[in-house]
Amino acid sequence: MRIILTSCALVLFSSFATSVTPQTRLLEIDDLFELRTVGAPRVSPDGDWVAYTVSQLDIDADRSDTDIFMSSLSDPAEDAIRLTTSDRSETAPRWSPDGRYLGFLSSRDDEGTEVWILDRRGGEATRLTNYKGSVSAFSWSPDGAKLVVVVRDPKPEASSDDDTPQPIVVTRLQIKRDGQGYLTDQYRHLHLFDVRTKESIQITDGPYDDVSPAWSPDGARLVFVSNRTEVPDSNANTDIFLMDARPDAPLLQLTDSDGSDNSPAFSPDGTFVAYVAGGDPADIWYAPRYIAVIPTTGGSPQFLGSDLDRNGGSPQITNDGQHVLFLLEDEGNRHLAKVPVSGGDVERIVAGERNISRFHLGSSDRLVVLESQPTYPAEISRVDDLGLIRISHVNDAHLAGIMLAPVERFTASSTDGTPIGGFLTRPPDQLNGTSLPTLLRIHGGPVSQYSTAFRFEWQLFAARGYAVVAANPRGSSGYGFAFSRAIWADWGNKDFDDVMAAVDYVIERNVADPSRLGVGGWSYGGILTNYVITKTGRFQAAITGASEVNYLSNYGTDHYQRQWEAELGLPWQNTELWIHLSPFFQVEKITTPTLVMVGEDDWNVPALNSEQLYQALRRLGRDTELVIYPGQSHGIRRPTFQRDRYERYLDWYDRYVK
Repeated sequence: MRIILTSCALVLFSSFATSVTPQTRLLEIDDLFELRTVGAPRVSPDGDWVAYTVSQLDIDADRSDTDIFMSSLSDPAEDAIRLTTSDRSETAPRWSPDGRYLGFLSSRDDEGTEVWILDRRGGEATRLTNYKGSVSAFSWSPDGAKLVVVVRDPKPEASSDDDTPQPIVVTRLQIKRDGQGYLTDQYRHLHLFDVRTKESIQITDGPYDDVSPAWSPDGARLVFVSNRTEVPDSNANTDIFLMDARPDAPLLQLTDSDGSDNSPAFSPDGTFVAYVAGGDPADIWYAPRYIAVIPTTGGSPQFLGSDLDRNGGSPQITNDGQHVLFLLEDEGNRHLAKVPVSGGDVERIVAGERNISRFHLGSSDRLVVLESQPTYPAEISRVDDLGLIRISHVNDAHLAGIMLAPVERFTASSTDGTPIGGFLTRPPDQLNGTSLPTLLRIHGGPVSQYSTAFRFEWQLFAARGYAVVAANPRGSSGYGFAFSRAIWADWGNKDFDDVMAAVDYVIERNVADPSRLGVGGWSYGGILTNYVITKTGRFQAAITGASEVNYLSNYGTDHYQRQWEAELGLPWQNTELWIHLSPFFQVEKITTPTLVMVGEDDWNVPALNSEQLYQALRRLGRDTELVIYPGQSHGIRRPTFQRDRYERYLDWYDRYVK
């Protein structure tokens, strides 16, 4: 497999762009409900097909739905075949080893998520498993006779026949988690399921979550991920465990680092396992993640490509056992790379200005990637020696008539000279426009990155006449460990300088009108927005979504108690730092009209933060509104609420910035 260079990527994009019909209109909010999200590609054993998911937002039914499709890898011109049509989501397609069946997860019969299978010879899908607890993952054994299934423990039986709510009793150190609720003594364990007899037996137990199982090539053993420390809630020390695929088998702990080891994958000969090795747990989310291999007999791991100082993920060993394929995050891109299992240089298989979110190498050596670029959402491509061959075309027809904005890269210099990567999106009908109303949008995390993936939000704002500035300030991933950890216990300082440097860059080039500036973001993007508006009055409008503002009030009410303690210490012992870093105690300095938004059931960043910020701003007489989305957690999922949020974004910025 040859490296696909940046020049090749540009040629591929150019040929795609010139093959569509003339672009006639600008993007609108309702286009969100016409676009589809492609995911989870899996190559069939014979290498002729790829199965994948397609998700859409149904604004009329006010819900989302995911179905499974398959497309020919041999003849990309063939139309895709839709395999599922129910009104419930079907996810995680997995081919049986002989290619006869396609398994997937669904809750289509209202009895929890189970494994279902489709016979490729025809007929309706049938439910294969029947657990009292919900299934979250499964994998076929190499001979197709069994599944290893990850099942959550069932809820305790009600003590009475009526619907009277029962008390929630929590004894764990970790009280809650967003999207799950209060955490009780229900854990995920591995079960072996016999496909022919439909019999199942649980093979792991205890007060631990056992996840990410993978079969050995001979089907005799399993590896999986678990945190089996004395108090798992007090740390993120997941390790890779090996066991025979049978009940009561002893466990061999392959890894013993204090970090978060995950994503195991067997070599074709079963002698070693590739995995993602977490960094020093003292660095929490700032810690780097490297690809490693370790013998299945135990021993010391070998770290591959760690000298790159970039995060790796999703390892898969090539069929000849000589290389590990993995996703490599690098300065606003995510590439597909490979590295020899014996160590050596990292080679980029698919590079260029693109974001690869998934890949799969089939047993036939057919390789596919799920990749996106700034002007098209993620689609599946086959990787050949000469380049990428597009396989899926889910969004091509709809986007063909829409005038999208190109996204430009730039590098700004922060206050102390640190180079800061950024992206500029201008109105597609004003590509040479000057003194434009400009929005600074800030990503979440903080350990994340803006990338060359398609972003609906940037395109929507640009279609409305705004230039959009998006930077990767310090704290971001993709630029090395030191760059990410630079904001340790110092939020809103260096990263504030960095995003302001990006704004100054576009002002100096006469793109942005300094008298018409807006700022905003969600999650950490909202947190940094709160810092921005307490430090400067340069912005005419701000939108802070799902943000933290008074850190003292978060301890014990969000799900980050362990991370808070690691970075800031215990609040009753290090109170001065907790207060010093909280934007709430600088709220009097805010003069920017600020729209505050949050999900009612957000336990990642509880709504009390948004309520406190709004209450303070209202008390101070500032222009502000508080918008709470009922029944929503950290991510706003309901389609009508997603539309409402974009409408409010545009209305707020139009009112104060334009």
